Amino acid sequence: MSHVTIRRGIPPLVLVLLLTACTGEEPSPVRLDTVKRAPVTEIVEAPATVVARATAVLRSPAQGTVRKLYVQDGQRVEKGQLLAKIDSPQAEDQLKQARAAQRAASRSPRGGAPSRLGGGPPGFRLASGFTAKTDPRVRRGFAKARAAAREVEDREVRKQLLATLDAAEAQHRAHQEALAKAARGLTESLNRSLSLALGQITSQVSAGLGGLSTSMASLQEASRSQAKAAVSVAARTVRGLTVKAPFDGVVTLGRASAGGAPDLSALLPQGLAAAVPPPASGVPASSGSGTPVATGVPVSAGDTIVTVTDVSELALSADVDETDVLLVEPGVEAEAEFDAVPGGVYAAEVTGVGVTPMEGTTGGASYPVRLSLGRGTFDDGGRAPVPRPGMSAVARLTVRESPDALAVPSSAIVTSGRDSVVWAVRGGRAERRVVRLGAQGESTVEILSGLALGERIVVRGADTVRQGQPLP
Repeated sequence: MSHVTIRRGIPPLVLVLLLTACTGEEPSPVRLDTVKRAPVTEIVEAPATVVARATAVLRSPAQGTVRKLYVQDGQRVEKGQLLAKIDSPQAEDQLKQARAAQRAASRSPRGGAPSRLGGGPPGFRLASGFTAKTDPRVRRGFAKARAAAREVEDREVRKQLLATLDAAEAQHRAHQEALAKAARGLTESLNRSLSLALGQITSQVSAGLGGLSTSMASLQEASRSQAKAAVSVAARTVRGLTVKAPFDGVVTLGRASAGGAPDLSALLPQGLAAAVPPPASGVPASSGSGTPVATGVPVSAGDTIVTVTDVSELALSADVDETDVLLVEPGVEAEAEFDAVPGGVYAAEVTGVGVTPMEGTTGGASYPVRLSLGRGTFDDGGRAPVPRPGMSAVARLTVRESPDALAVPSSAIVTSGRDSVVWAVRGGRAERRVVRLGAQGESTVEILSGLALGERIVVRGADTVRQGQPLP
């Protein structure tokens, strides 16, 4: 009887486990590869919104009632087309009052030459109370003295007395004349001083009256100008009661606040329309609570009547993060995808980069980037529908492209402070290389300096490698 011996081999997995257990070593996490040439494209993604070429929000310039509405939601209109008419007795009354005030202001006398006081300064003079004539009492005294002297019998004595009296009277007359002359001089001096002072006062008063006259003329002119401006504002408000399309576009009806707000026409001198950029959220300016605008509905000043949107040319407004915006410039090509159009891809191109930062969703800054929006296609080549203003999208901007780059996998790059590091193999050991990066794609990175074509590098587990570590 023969015996058959059956030999069974050890399963491979068990053998690996046994060898690992015996040696106590684990498989190395490091994987090597070589530097190759490959195309690398760097793309920056940014949230975006579809915006129209222009949007005009047409508001009621005054409190009133919609007399007639000539359009419907979604209707296409042409520039100058009549959209609505509003009745506003208040606006009409304000125009009448403004015109009446202008007429009253125009009747006010216009400023002329400044008023003057008489023909010149007044001629006041002081009369002198002094004279060269001898006082009567003094004359009588001299006469009595002479009569007494003539009765003296002695001729020589009488003659001497008379001569003494004549000398005394002559001296008294001389004193009187000197006193009168001094008085006349003082009077003339006072008269000259008074005349000069009065002349100066008269000039100052005349100048003051002239300035007053000029000021009054200026006030009157300002009143006339203000009245004219008030008429212009009131007339513009009345003209604004007839609502017309400022350009070709599509109409969206607004909502009124039921006329409960106070009249704000004084705060809206611009009247009817204000051209504004479309809201970033894409929600029309006419949305919100209130009564839909219709014929017979009361409106307040500032209520939106209609919004006209020019959709002849659509664009994208993207928010690019500050870490990427320096790579974006006009002419950069891009693609856009919309949640509303699954599978559709739209061509786009950067037309402008804003310089005013906005707060980003992550707390940093972002910058507005404008892109033209082209036609969209589906994967099968079919044409995608035209999006509408306000729709959200994701824009992918091709900021750098290198078709034949010296490339390594992104996993080979290790960041060390400000340096980008790659571990190369030299003599069977790891060597630290600082490299300069170019275009950075999703899976590959362009190397501008620091490595050569064909060099072996660590492409997996690079963050575990140390200088001089043996590598297989």
